Amino acid sequence: MWGRNVYDSIAKFLQFQLTVNVVAVIVAFTGACITQDSPLKAVQMLWVNLIMDTLASLALATEPPTEALLLRRPYGRDHPLVSGTMLRNILGHAAYQLLVIFTLLFAALQRAQRAQAARREERL
Repeated sequence: MWGRNVYDSIAKFLQFQLTVNVVAVIVAFTGACITQDSPLKAVQMLWVNLIMDTLASLALATEPPTEALLLRRPYGRDHPLVSGTMLRNILGHAAYQLLVIFTLLFAALQRAQRAQAARREERL
């Protein structure tokens, strides 16, 4: 029972970490290419990883095993840790997070550009 619980906790932790890291890398790369400046600095990325690692490991380490785990067949040695369902979940959540982050980022950029144009116009 405990072995299956540990396996499930590791799989959930891995899914969470891969989602957060995929989003962070894409945001940093795309932001650097489009805005000529990374939206997340190196120290900010380190803090995001530190906080996400700590919170995720605490949440998953405290999950107690259930009797339903014994009803499930054990996974074989050749069973992949990242399954197809997990990969779909990672990509789906990452796409949603990227949509929200880029919407906020580019809305803020447009707002800043409009404010800058208005200030320029006031000076003239």
